[in-house]
Parts: sequence; C-alpha cells; structure tokens
Amino acid sequence: MASATEKPPRLFDLALLSRRQMRAIDLGAEMFLADRVAEDIAERLDVVTRKFVGVADIGSPGAALRKPSREKFDGIRTYHDLPKSDDEPLRLDPASLELAVSSLALQFVNDLPGMLAQIRRALKPDGLFLAAMMGGDTLTELRQSFAAAEAEIEGGVSPRVFPFIDLRDAGALLQRANFALPVTDVDRIIVRYDNAFALMHDLRRMGATNTMIERSRKFLRRATLLRMVEIYQDRFADADGRIRATFDVVWLSGWAPHDSQQKPLKPGSAKASLADAVKGVRKT
Repeated sequence: MASATEKPPRLFDLALLSRRQMRAIDLGAEMFLADRVAEDIAERLDVVTRKFVGVADIGSPGAALRKPSREKFDGIRTYHDLPKSDDEPLRLDPASLELAVSSLALQFVNDLPGMLAQIRRALKPDGLFLAAMMGGDTLTELRQSFAAAEAEIEGGVSPRVFPFIDLRDAGALLQRANFALPVTDVDRIIVRYDNAFALMHDLRRMGATNTMIERSRKFLRRATLLRMVEIYQDRFADADGRIRATFDVVWLSGWAPHDSQQKPLKPGSAKASLADAVKGVRKT
C-alpha cells in the first residue's frame, strides 16, 4: 500500500479504456451485466424510504445504469467521466450531496482509496454512498486458463485479466475513507458459453478487455490462444460441454458519520458474556 506521500500505482490505461468502451458501442454493447446491476440498484434504492435532495451519479457508464437514480430523484447530477489522472479531482464540492451512486465504474479507478475519500468528503453528514463494481472472483476461469497456457507455451505469464477487489478489502477501504456503517456483499453471476471465444467476444462488447498498463504489447500467439481455449474447456466445462464464466458484482454502501447513527458498543460494556449467550442457545 502506498504511503501518504507516494502516488498510487497506475494500473489502467484510461485512454485505452475509453476507446474500448466506444468500440463496444459500435459492436453492439452486451448489456446483461448492466441490466442486472440496474435492476438491483433500483431495488436497493426503493428500500431506502428517505428522500434525498442532492444526488449525484459517479461515472456510471451508459444510460441503463443511470436510469434507476434518474427515475427516482429529480435534478440528479451526473458525472459521466471519472478523473483521467491521479492528480485530477472529482470536482465535487465538500458536503454538497446527500446521496452518491456509482454503477460498474469504480473497478477501473487507479486510486480507489483516493476516490472513496473524495466521495466521502462530498457527502453531507448522514449522506449515503451506494456503489456496484466488479470484483471477487470475476473471470477467474479465464485468468487461470491464460496463465496455464502462457506458462506452458511461452515459459512465462503476463497479465491478461486485470485484478479485481476482494470483498474484505472493499470493506476495509470504506472504513479507511471514514464511512460509517459500511456494508459490502457480493452478487455472483455464473454465465455459460459455448466456448472461450464466445466469452471473449462478449467481453469486447462490454468494453472490458485488457487495459492494464503492464499488459503485454506483443500479439497473442495463436498457439497460446488455442491452448488457453483447450485448458478452459478441460477445467471449466459442464457435462453438456458449455463453459462457465464467473462475474462477481461487489456492492458497497456507507454513510457519512452523523450523531443520530448507531454506535458500536465500547469494549467491556456488554451486559451479558459470550459464555452466557452460548449457554442460552444450547438450552433451546
């Protein structure tokens, strides 16, 4: 982890990401993940009965992902593009928002701790942050298959699938950014394809192909690609021959601290011991 004086490492080529996302539109964007997240975020917002006044969407790509918050809130501010460099601020005034929403954007941020800190500062006391990002074991099958094929054919491994945040790390980052009542959970989506070529075609139509700074600049060798497809089929195919691909949507939520919120008990302040609680359970 970088110190306070060090800049975080640049993982993603954001200019290339923008070009890949535009290419996805030209190819005919694949929307099943966006539609799933949009439906889920609408449900999560419906659970919150409070009326928010200052609302902003942070970087959600595409109208489908911005639709739930636009329909629920009047006058929502939309920030289509996240900062293109680590030195560029998010352009949000301190304590100006009651709700910040972001869908499928934060997985491409180079400085995620810094981004979360900026969003936290932009929230008024008792303001809510709700976000969905790809994480966990997303595309673990593709990552493993590429690594095995490259090690076998080329004698080394290069990053082919960019890293995704772990659920525990996401919760820790919310706490680090001083969010109160942080909550994280994962929605695991298993999608089946005829073969790895069909999966990679969908990834291109999502604008989600490799944009890592450290990616190999050499053309992928045909032998390596074909071996990857074989390994994927051998390790991750079901009985009917179709392969599985994992997509984990990590959900994050947290509140700007406020005196009205629940506080954790101080150590030693509990009225009953754990032993007594366990005895009570055993009796029933």
